Amino acid sequence: MKTQIIKIDPINPDSDKIKDAALVLASGGLVAFPTETVYGLGANMQDEKAVARLYEVKKRPKDRPFSIHIARKEEIENFAADIAPFVWRIVDRFLPGPLTLVLKGKDGQKVGLRMPNNRLALSLILEAKVAVVAPSANISGNPPPKNAEDVLKELDGKIELVVDGGPVELGIASTVADVSSIPIDILRQGAINREVLEAISKSKEVLFVCTGNSCRSVMAKYLLEKELGLLNKNNIFVSSCGVSAIEGMSATPFTLNLIRAEGIEIKKHQAVRLSRQLVRRADLILTMEKLHKEEVLRLYHEAKERVYVLREFADNLMTDMQDPIGKSEEEYKECFQQIKGLVKKVAQKIS
Repeated sequence: MKTQIIKIDPINPDSDKIKDAALVLASGGLVAFPTETVYGLGANMQDEKAVARLYEVKKRPKDRPFSIHIARKEEIENFAADIAPFVWRIVDRFLPGPLTLVLKGKDGQKVGLRMPNNRLALSLILEAKVAVVAPSANISGNPPPKNAEDVLKELDGKIELVVDGGPVELGIASTVADVSSIPIDILRQGAINREVLEAISKSKEVLFVCTGNSCRSVMAKYLLEKELGLLNKNNIFVSSCGVSAIEGMSATPFTLNLIRAEGIEIKKHQAVRLSRQLVRRADLILTMEKLHKEEVLRLYHEAKERVYVLREFADNLMTDMQDPIGKSEEEYKECFQQIKGLVKKVAQKIS
């Protein structure tokens, strides 16, 4: 077999060359390509012969499964089940990047997922339109390759294609973390520090939801942050959003004045609309009204065990927190004091 070499600019990949390489990969060929860590050796996961050849070429034991490379964060849900909120916080912080996450798979077995921080690699995976498994492009046990020349020294004549995107950025293997349960297990220390991943796995996030994310949820966010600070609970993070928020809008002047009067340093607030990303990373979702809770569950039914009306969670009362928008300063103050009292109870419950 003659191994073909395609040189592609890693910063501005030629789309036609990417399509050629993706066709080889999707058709069952073995394709070496750069990531930010080392060169990987890709195969079509759905092609049994390709996967068998991958084991053979690498001389890898059959009891060691390959990780799956993805091009979009949303693809994680195609392969994994029972994904904890802290996992999504790790995903949002580190992916794409030098991290392989081991999760519970759809079939109950564990599955490794990797999203490389390399434009060429992501373009190739996306264009292939198949699930791609991709260990390092070397014989098992040997040093992983950091450029196309390293790949060819071991695999020339054994694989169909090498995508030469120049030397890799890091040259250090990805960290492999089993995040299928807590405590997490670092299976291989790589480019991302163990302590950072462990700290995120031990943290929590609370999401407040109202209508426009301009008053009630903003009040609740800053008041809870203050209470948690007093309790020295720095591993609990707080965010807010609105089911009908207009992205980027400021909080109302009355809201900002009331928060500042509490001695709270408030950053410039910009309204955020309710999204899957916010919901999936929150351990606790507290809404201002029953309608907000219903909307969260209508859109994201998987959040059923994590979403409550604020008064329901704090006082076991299914009562709405009335919206002060467009009302007097006195009505704002009344709403603020009610939220303040409820938030103190929330802080005690979650700390």
